[in-house]
Amino acid sequence: MRKLWPLGLYRVAGHSMQPTHRPGDVVLGCRWFVPRPGQTVVARAGGDPLLKRIERIDGRQVWLAGDNPADSHDSRHFGAVDRSQLEAVIVPWRRAGLVAAALVAVAGAAVFAAAAIRPPGRGVYRAPAPTPTATAAQPSPAATPPYAMSAGPAPKAPLTVPAGYAIHVFADRQGTARDLQFSPGGTLLVSDPKARTITALPDSNHDGAADSAKIILTGGDNPHGLAFRGGYLYVAETGRVMRYAWDETTLAATTGQELFKLPTPNPDHNKRTITFGADDQLYISVGSTCNVCRESDPHSATILTADADGHNLRTFASGLRNAPFMAINPATKELWSTEMGRDNLGDTTPPDEIDIIHDGSNYGWPICYGAKIHDTAFDHAAYLADPCASTVGPIYGVPAHNAPLGLAFIASPQWPTDQQGDLLVAYHGSWNRSVPDGYKVVRLTVRGNTITGTTDIVTGFIAGRSVSARPVDLTFDALGNLYLSDDYSGTIYLIQKQL
Repeated sequence: MRKLWPLGLYRVAGHSMQPTHRPGDVVLGCRWFVPRPGQTVVARAGGDPLLKRIERIDGRQVWLAGDNPADSHDSRHFGAVDRSQLEAVIVPWRRAGLVAAALVAVAGAAVFAAAAIRPPGRGVYRAPAPTPTATAAQPSPAATPPYAMSAGPAPKAPLTVPAGYAIHVFADRQGTARDLQFSPGGTLLVSDPKARTITALPDSNHDGAADSAKIILTGGDNPHGLAFRGGYLYVAETGRVMRYAWDETTLAATTGQELFKLPTPNPDHNKRTITFGADDQLYISVGSTCNVCRESDPHSATILTADADGHNLRTFASGLRNAPFMAINPATKELWSTEMGRDNLGDTTPPDEIDIIHDGSNYGWPICYGAKIHDTAFDHAAYLADPCASTVGPIYGVPAHNAPLGLAFIASPQWPTDQQGDLLVAYHGSWNRSVPDGYKVVRLTVRGNTITGTTDIVTGFIAGRSVSARPVDLTFDALGNLYLSDDYSGTIYLIQKQL
């Protein structure tokens, strides 16, 4: 019934504010509007209205950022919400005219009748501070939570999450569950390379547990990486990248088209990952064919890039032994990746890596590792100058053999403000270390392009030498729920802030 009245006043909570709107601001919103990029809107996430700017629209998903229009790379990235969570578009007071002023005066008379309100510009009014004798405002009625706690069972593995959070099983019996990707309509897809399947896991009643598991693709060669763009589902196999027409209504992928081939055979690092960048280019991670060697195919041990239609395939970055997962930093729009160092140099050498991937850069493999260290155990050549000087080192060294896989930047209203923009990484765990290590999900504190600390987020995947689960990929949905795949037990977990 609220949208029957076109205009409304919103007092935005202090913790929700961006530079252009300060605590206590009252804004005029029009509830009759069509969402468009660039608009400042009122979005509901919890009990408080959030002022956010629309970055882009993809079906029912609307991607939001902080409402500072002077900074297109606002670090207060919020993420995606459903259209139904957009309540109003902000209307500048000076453009609203006499009719809007009259409507606002009537609607807000009960609250602001005695207030001496003056306009500061940019369509925002500042409410005066209450006097010492003013009556304290009564708390507003509790709003309906924006998400429901999962109805799924507790994990079989003894997993632990931070205080105030809960972990449940969203789906199980998913084989070697690996890459996670949401469709434009909000349905979670998962790849199972061993079974050669891609499965859709709808949650139509929004109870935090999959209603069913619908296999949408079968066959292929190790289908692994998933991405959506422009009405298509992209799937990366070991030897090629495929594109399928996507039907959201029936959850069907049809009319497969091979966009380009990838280096084969590859018995070693053969799980390809794909993602789209902020530039709408497709990025493809291609691991090496060996532990350490000189590749004959220039496309091996690289990250490639191509147009969305598969044209103009080229090497974006080289010297990457195995960069198994990639993610776009929403603050800087740069491509980040995990990378695994070589084996057989002991328990502590070389480190695994978190890298920022730059066009045309060489990350050192096979003759360099870690912080630009020459691998003399492999490369016995003599050089007049340091052969690693022109390579790019990692921004963060992960303990050797921890095997970092999936990574996701935090852009979730369920996580604290000071953790927004931090990086979650799944450490799959070592297989060749004398004392097993890894087997956890960590939060890396990100400050610009520097990682300043690490905190364990999900643990309990291993006890001694007994492994019960291995984390792989991470992704957030539009409500800020965190999903985590496990290719050891075939489970997908859902992590939420407790209500």
